[in-house]
Amino acid sequence: MKKFMQKKLNQKGLTLVELLAVIVILGIIAAIAVPAIGNIITNSKVNALKSDGQNVLSAAQMYFAENGEKSVDLTKLTTEGFLNEVGGLTSATVTKVDGGSNTLVGTATTKGVTVTFKGSTSKNITDAAVKGTTGTVEVTR
Repeated sequence: MKKFMQKKLNQKGLTLVELLAVIVILGIIAAIAVPAIGNIITNSKVNALKSDGQNVLSAAQMYFAENGEKSVDLTKLTTEGFLNEVGGLTSATVTKVDGGSNTLVGTATTKGVTVTFKGSTSKNITDAAVKGTTGTVEVTR
């Protein structure tokens, strides 16, 4: 009996069942983590496109201060040097609103994510959720 107990204490390593249990636990962790990371990446894309919209509104504000016009499009902002980088914006037109917030109409797209601005103000863009439609901002994933 003493030899049997000593032999049992000297054994090292994992049994097949213990190894399988570890593999199953790692699989469960991976199944939870991968979708969560995917959502973080998609949310970052949406926030980047919303920032592109904010940048166009800011550039248009400078344009309106210098030129006094009531409307400006993306092409004019870039060719006249008010906007260096359009980001994911494919089209944009900003309309000046006297005594209020300027509005943006346009679309921004990047790798499977589209943000559509439908007369959006800076506050609308800031308040927009990363999924679905919030006021004048529509997010398609």
